[in-house]
Amino acid sequence: MSREYPDYPRVGVGAVVLSRGRVLLVRRGKPPAEGRWSLPGGLVDLGETSVEAARREVAEECGIKVRVVGLAGVFDRVTRDADGREVRWVAIDEVERLLTTDGLMDMIRRAAALAAGGAS
Repeated sequence: MSREYPDYPRVGVGAVVLSRGRVLLVRRGKPPAEGRWSLPGGLVDLGETSVEAARREVAEECGIKVRVVGLAGVFDRVTRDADGREVRWVAIDEVERLLTTDGLMDMIRRAAALAAGGAS
């Protein structure tokens, strides 16, 4: 099924993977937002929790296992008509220099606050 004009809602996850002041980003290889840097993630499979989906997607896309410490946030992305695969570690303070998907930096900041034991 195409992600454009789907017959039903599709739930996706994005994992903010932090390590040593860096965040793991992937370059989107397909629409929407093809070519933009974003979080590793994808659609939740039937019968799978969001945490399980986040772990699976990071393993599939990046080949690493992650520990989920919490939920940084939830947002709706409804993409309306707008008339390879690549991954890399990026220092958190350098993310804003990249062409990224909408809301990425806000989600990274929330996850960093969670990881530091605080709330945002």
